[in-house]
Amino acid sequence: MAHGSSPAAWSAVLLCLAGMTLAGVSLIPTPNWTLFWIGIAVIAISGIVGHVMASAGLGVDRSGHH
Repeated sequence: MAHGSSPAAWSAVLLCLAGMTLAGVSLIPTPNWTLFWIGIAVIAISGIVGHVMASAGLGVDRSGHH
């Protein structure tokens, strides 16, 4: 069982981490709301990218065949 270890999963997770990092850093020491919302958008886009990549065949095969 691959437990989600696929190019789609890795891409989604790395994009999400990049978005969280950007959003978090943009609040230090004073808030930069433009960068914060860009980070939030990257987080939202990461889920879409993961789903699209999985639909394109880059996700884990859930059919039960090896």
